[in-house]
Amino acid sequence: MATRGPVASRLRVEPVAGALGATVTGIDLAAVTDSGQLEGVRQALADHLVVFLPEQALSLDDLERVTDLLGGRDVTPFVEPLEDRPFVIRVVKEPTDVLNFANAWHSDLSYLPAPPSYTLLHAWAVPDHGGDTVWSNQCLAYESLSSGLRATLDGLRAVHSAGMAYGTGGLLDQFKELTSMAIAPSPEAYAEHVHPVVTVHPVTGRRSLYVNPVYTTRFEGWSKEESQALLTHLYRHSINENFTCRLRWAVHTLAIWDNRCTMHNALNDYSGVRREMYRTSVKGMAPVGTS
Repeated sequence: MATRGPVASRLRVEPVAGALGATVTGIDLAAVTDSGQLEGVRQALADHLVVFLPEQALSLDDLERVTDLLGGRDVTPFVEPLEDRPFVIRVVKEPTDVLNFANAWHSDLSYLPAPPSYTLLHAWAVPDHGGDTVWSNQCLAYESLSSGLRATLDGLRAVHSAGMAYGTGGLLDQFKELTSMAIAPSPEAYAEHVHPVVTVHPVTGRRSLYVNPVYTTRFEGWSKEESQALLTHLYRHSINENFTCRLRWAVHTLAIWDNRCTMHNALNDYSGVRREMYRTSVKGMAPVGTS
């Protein structure tokens, strides 16, 4: 597979797991200036849902430019961005921190009316072991359910909210002394938005589960108590090991993943070591259901 122009004459896409994930080499993103030069990366994302690009020595200007070429930068609510870059957040765990960022299965910002399509995460400092990130394929999660449960879920919608994590008095507000992340808890985090439980990908047309234990609170029209048993079953099913891939980070690795059909979890299995990354999000659209 080859991209257009001199930036990458030999783009290589090598799967890393049977369920999802691929390593992409043969492209220097610091030299990319045109969206057409990312066609191969977009295709790899459509095919593999998350891609890992090693040895990408990107500045923050480069990271933002690539984000724009993939569809435009978006903000991340309730996390303070860099002072001079409102679309970039620093994902950091200092040696004295107890908590890391995103240590739970979730899809980024599913609580927004139009969650981001892609997330980009670029590694600047990593531990020599530990600190991996794991992704799970939510298309496979949906496709492996029984036909009866798929039919039931196709007609459901779910309520999403950032309140549990980012609300005033929420989890991250209570434990803010245990992390160096610039969290900005707010009562606005308790706002609710409704999305289909099963979404249709705008590029591939595949159906996927779109619920997650961090931001999904209940099914629309159901109480939390009524929703709990089915949601708990879906959460357990959706992270089956057979649906996952795992990245061991290295400095200058860039990961890009499709939030519309994956969940991820940043493991907190390292202590006393610094881990620093920079993250951007690509604008998305409101999720579309099956009907």
